[in-house]
Amino acid sequence: MVGFGRGSLSLVSQLGSPRFSYCLTSFLSKVPSRLYFGAYATLNSTNASTTGPVQSTPFVVNPALPTMYFLNMTGISVGGELLPIDPAVFAINDTDGTGGTIIDSGTTITYLAEPAYGALRAAFVSQIKLPLLNVSDTSVLDTCFKWPPPPRQSLTLPQLVLHFDGADMELPLQNYMLVEPISGGLCLAMATSDDGSIIGNFQHQNFHVLYDLENSLLSFVPAPCNLI
Repeated sequence: MVGFGRGSLSLVSQLGSPRFSYCLTSFLSKVPSRLYFGAYATLNSTNASTTGPVQSTPFVVNPALPTMYFLNMTGISVGGELLPIDPAVFAINDTDGTGGTIIDSGTTITYLAEPAYGALRAAFVSQIKLPLLNVSDTSVLDTCFKWPPPPRQSLTLPQLVLHFDGADMELPLQNYMLVEPISGGLCLAMATSDDGSIIGNFQHQNFHVLYDLENSLLSFVPAPCNLI
């Protein structure tokens, strides 16, 4: 485990690097992911003309957790519709520093504050025309759908976009849906959180993500990470 936080013991701090980036390959890919520091950490080498524009959003400082990378998340869209979520759900509590939205490469899936996750789950249940699957109480994933046995018919799944201050992260299908190996169900790769939200690394797949600490910006662009 390597730390990339703002704390003095993290690798980033010890290297004295003002910027780093990573490009995570697909979850089941055998191709290793890439990590860059300093001048090598740039999105200019990513073919943005075919993958999409580079987008940036500022980091937010949380004095209660100064080593974490907080973002100003403003909303979520499913199937082209903005969900009815109060933006305050994603904000840091000024009184005690709880809540907020963190981007964390060390957390696997995304965890959303309960009101946001509830709205997201309801939207998926409404838009995906498959029966819900009863999941084990020990499973983190609780939005799972029952697939009919093969041969399966084609299934259209709703588009999912995470909205931030100045940037919209449109997730490809493989970044938010997965097949649960035990039940065989089709599951939303997100879960509920009692305190705050975390954007986990499953959602970072095939995005080149740049942490610019000097300018306090997070930038990202879709990328074929197995080729970079």
